[in-house]
Amino acid sequence: MFEEYKNLWVYIESSNGVAANVGLELLNPTRALADSVNEKLVAIVIDSKDTEALAQTAIKYGADEVIVVEGEEYASYSTDAYTNVLNVLAEKYKPSAIFIGATNRGRDLGPRLAARVKTGLTADCTSLAMDNGNIVWTRPAFGGNLMANILCPEHRPQLGTVRPGVFKKAEPDEHRVGNIIKEDITTPLEMIRTKIVDIVTTVSSDVPNIEEAEILVSGGAGVGGPEGYGVLKELALAMGGSIAASRAAVDAGWIDHAYQVGQTGKTVGPKIYIACGISGAIQHVAGMSSADVIIAINKDPEANIFKVADYGIVGDLFEVVPILTEEIKKRR
Repeated sequence: MFEEYKNLWVYIESSNGVAANVGLELLNPTRALADSVNEKLVAIVIDSKDTEALAQTAIKYGADEVIVVEGEEYASYSTDAYTNVLNVLAEKYKPSAIFIGATNRGRDLGPRLAARVKTGLTADCTSLAMDNGNIVWTRPAFGGNLMANILCPEHRPQLGTVRPGVFKKAEPDEHRVGNIIKEDITTPLEMIRTKIVDIVTTVSSDVPNIEEAEILVSGGAGVGGPEGYGVLKELALAMGGSIAASRAAVDAGWIDHAYQVGQTGKTVGPKIYIACGISGAIQHVAGMSSADVIIAINKDPEANIFKVADYGIVGDLFEVVPILTEEIKKRR
């Protein structure tokens, strides 16, 4: 039924010739999926400049082939222009599946493309697998109370957006070679109904990007109030990391939403994640389970967070964290 549809595509989000991490992250799990069905992994690059360098980067991170579309109309992202490009390419090459990062851009682009190619869309995925040629898209459902496995067996291409930080980038292979295909697709200016007038930065520059942090000390309801984060900041500083938070702490107004980890916050994958006073609700776990090492500190020995932790300390965080901080300072 779908014999003409083949190969897995990953859209490499970029701005001014610089690739966003999410597209490169996606090349890692999709590489394995493509190999499992003996198909090519194809990266899609759309930009106004440096597309050759972007294509080479995608190949180093695992792509077999890169389809490049370059034009001045793609200097700034617009729904109309980028949807037009992906729609034209999808109709010509007929990919089996298209993977897009669940960034602000991806969450805008994915649904529009799905409507154009008449397929379904699974949004905000946190895991990927293959089942008899169908992508198994896993995402939180019912308010994050369970994880749903979603398949699209009756339509092609399969389409989904995947949260940033869920997967880690593979180590780039400088010796990898791949095929680069340049497609000349022009989007008439009259088709582009929106344009960027100005870019306003709303988050203070002193707020760290927790998605990029290698060490996170995160606090939940057990922190007890905004003043409790002072203890966590001391530990984070000693370790050279940043603080983070659960939704409970953000909803209580103790800390800014920019620090929130979880289904309604950010997905992180640090080397070390220290969860302090966090119960371990599935909504939170969905945003940090890909951390290399998870350390939980909680007074409740039955807290769910211990089920996903590599190391657990049952105790009062206000007693445990200062001791950890002092020991780390001594060793440094």
